[in-house]
Amino acid sequence: MVKKRKETEEITTSYEPVAIETATYPDRLHTNLEEIKTYDGVVGYIIKNTISATVDLKDPSSIVDYATLSSTAFEATEELSEIFAMGNFQGIIVNGKNLRMLSLIVNENKISVFMQNNADAEKILRKIQMV
Repeated sequence: MVKKRKETEEITTSYEPVAIETATYPDRLHTNLEEIKTYDGVVGYIIKNTISATVDLKDPSSIVDYATLSSTAFEATEELSEIFAMGNFQGIIVNGKNLRMLSLIVNENKISVFMQNNADAEKILRKIQMV
């Protein structure tokens, strides 16, 4: 009796790595802030971290005023949080006669968004938190 030998065929498949481009956290945050700036009633924003600061306002002549308002609000909130043992600062909305400011800290970034009183602060907050 003759034994037939089965031939086996070896198949190798090689896969090349696929490069998937993903936006970094800072890129996504800036993209979202750029979109927020187009919302009705939004005047602009300031984002500041330990390395840099970006100011994007529709009226550049008021940069110093808005920067002072933002910085003072963050400092006051942090002091009040310490004095009254409120824990970590999450965010604050300051309402004025003609202007509203939403300020919050997101991953070491201090963000202030300035808007008219009729702007939708909840919509803005949701968009920032989507990052």
